[in-house]
Amino acid sequence: MNLYGPSKRVGAAAAGDPIADAARLLRPRSFQHRGLRGTGPWAVRFVPFRHVQIGVVAIGECWLAIEGHEPVLLRQGDFYLLGDPPSYTLASEPGAEPRPATSLDLAGTQVVNVADDDGAETYVCRAHFAFDDADASVVVDALPRLVHVRASDPQGRLLGHLSQLLVSEFATNGPGSSLVLDHLAQILFVHMLRAHANRRERPVGWLGALTDDRIGVAMRAMHADVSRRWSLAELAGLANMSRSAFAAAFKQRVGRPPLEYLIEWRMSLARDALLRGSSSISELAAATGYESESAFSTAFRRVVGSSPRQFREQARRDGAALTAQAH
Repeated sequence: MNLYGPSKRVGAAAAGDPIADAARLLRPRSFQHRGLRGTGPWAVRFVPFRHVQIGVVAIGECWLAIEGHEPVLLRQGDFYLLGDPPSYTLASEPGAEPRPATSLDLAGTQVVNVADDDGAETYVCRAHFAFDDADASVVVDALPRLVHVRASDPQGRLLGHLSQLLVSEFATNGPGSSLVLDHLAQILFVHMLRAHANRRERPVGWLGALTDDRIGVAMRAMHADVSRRWSLAELAGLANMSRSAFAAAFKQRVGRPPLEYLIEWRMSLARDALLRGSSSISELAAATGYESESAFSTAFRRVVGSSPRQFREQARRDGAALTAQAH
């Protein structure tokens, strides 16, 4: 049984890719795409929001000020990613008096003009997407408030090609544009995660652990063969460490012990499979490394708070209610 989708088989021998796995699992439940354009002085203050926003400065430059942090100058071609941010402001210059984003007329437009005075032009493309809360913590908890990729960075040059497509879709707003923007946002999201994981200051959480020569090997092995009944000794051997040293280092980098991380990841995959398809509980048990349906159900209840059957039934009721509301 394939828990990862058509492109990956559980138990495959190839090395696991936790970033790709997380991106597959985190199916956004809502997207919002909006461009901001201003000529002359301007400033807009946004309220806190959940999960992730990605932006690129397509023309000009602007300042990003997140509550509790020093303002950051974003130049043309720079990308930013915000993870669960508090209130923040985008402005043409420091100290400009911001207007609330709620005061902007957003009806029926892809690009909002926030100012139309004499001066330099700024154009920022933004994409905000929210995930199901049950799985969002896998990624969002590992992100800082801000990931800033400069146009001059090696990753920035690659992202620049994607930004051209993004700006073009914002400008044309043609048939199918919303779908194209959705997919571009997800591609940019993966590249921003990769850029953050490769930073020299070693980010915290599982993103940072991926760059560790020893812990990363064990993490990729778990993702590559999630159905295997991994032992602490096997994982420590892959990392070329003693069991105690490996367990301590893994917990320090990832925030939880290795086998606990494996169980939580298995349950995230199982949750997703229950929402997507009609696989039997016994099939899910085997695919996630459990000898029996009862052992799998016990682990699922401990992590999720309900049995697999209860979870699936509730998901079906919720889906039916949404369908009824739509009609």
